[in-house]
Amino acid sequence: MPFASLGLAPALARAAADLGYLDPTPIQAAAIPAVLAGRDVLGSAQTGSGKTAAYALPLLQRLNTEAPRKTRALILVPTRELAAQVGDVLHRLATHLDAPPKIAVAFGGVSINPQMMGLRGGADVVVATPGRLLALIDHNALRLGDVATLVLDEADRLLDDGFADELKRILALCPKRRQNLLFSATFPPAVQALATGLLHDPLRVAAQADADTQPAIEQHAIVVESARRTQLLRHLIVQGGWSRVLVFVATQYASTHVASKLRGLDIAARAFNGDMSQGARTQVLADFKSDRLQVVVATDVAARGIDIAQLPVVVNYDLPRSAVDHLHRIGRTGRAGAAGLAVSFIAADVAGTEAHFRLIEKRQGARLPREHIPGFEPLTLVTPAAATGGIKGLRKSKKDKLREQNTGPPPQTTKGPL
Repeated sequence: MPFASLGLAPALARAAADLGYLDPTPIQAAAIPAVLAGRDVLGSAQTGSGKTAAYALPLLQRLNTEAPRKTRALILVPTRELAAQVGDVLHRLATHLDAPPKIAVAFGGVSINPQMMGLRGGADVVVATPGRLLALIDHNALRLGDVATLVLDEADRLLDDGFADELKRILALCPKRRQNLLFSATFPPAVQALATGLLHDPLRVAAQADADTQPAIEQHAIVVESARRTQLLRHLIVQGGWSRVLVFVATQYASTHVASKLRGLDIAARAFNGDMSQGARTQVLADFKSDRLQVVVATDVAARGIDIAQLPVVVNYDLPRSAVDHLHRIGRTGRAGAAGLAVSFIAADVAGTEAHFRLIEKRQGARLPREHIPGFEPLTLVTPAAATGGIKGLRKSKKDKLREQNTGPPPQTTKGPL
């Protein structure tokens, strides 16, 4: 099915081909006609499926036929990197238009002044993170009274508690009558309920991957003592000949700590987290994409909006908080038809880790065999309770200790090593 059959102008179909989209993906084939028709859309599809182009192509076509220089399309994203990526896609898709719209991209971590200068004279499309958008509004750099289309990219993140207050303020500044487009790889039930309140008679698109579009991601679960994870990671990198590895950890401290330990083991590694300046984050990604870095150790800020071509391996050094985060993490590999490898470390000596990973497996509908790497076999055995969901498996709770001692609160314990 060619893009022209979806109602797109030849200039946009040509731009899509320039980006490698010779035929529409399932999410594009379903969403583009609906967006062109002005309908609200709730779109769900796996990472790397072309969701950005699914709303960007029809959005550009509608803007191309209208008077310029009023902010008529607002695209909200949760991270700086995704804002930059969406802005780049929009600029590239608009290349062949006779009258391309003015596109402004705004995010935090950098000076607000150049972004304010870029908005002088107006902008047709604004791509922004919520916090920086509100700062620009407070500086009278733009208004949202003419927004005809609101897009929430990675909508599940934007609708969770972390962005709730900012999103409420933004929605209050937009016209009540507008087109709403919500796209994400995942829509947990609680988020779906919030989304329903924003949408009017939406088209719900859940584009399931077929045999040709299903990401080819091979998954492994390796049981190891928590203190030996870094040494095991180095072993896997060297033995597997991994050229580039994106490693996910739970905290900003862990990202810097693990990256430092890897450098001490002669692995070119850098941290990537939300506490870094935008300049530093951009440089890390540039070095990673150009093979000047072999490993990037990141928090979940890198789980969305980071598109690295031919990224062969993702490692869950720390397990993600949820099956949703797991899906977004491993979705950084196996993109655009390439094969990928996702490895998760199961800390044998940390209570509840096995049970937590089983919950992730249940949610994704796949059970992985537990692997032991020679030389890194765990000394701690996972108890049956811990393996089947009993979080108390390796350690008594405070309440149980109080019942046994009946003498006061339990003694303080210290956290184990990373």
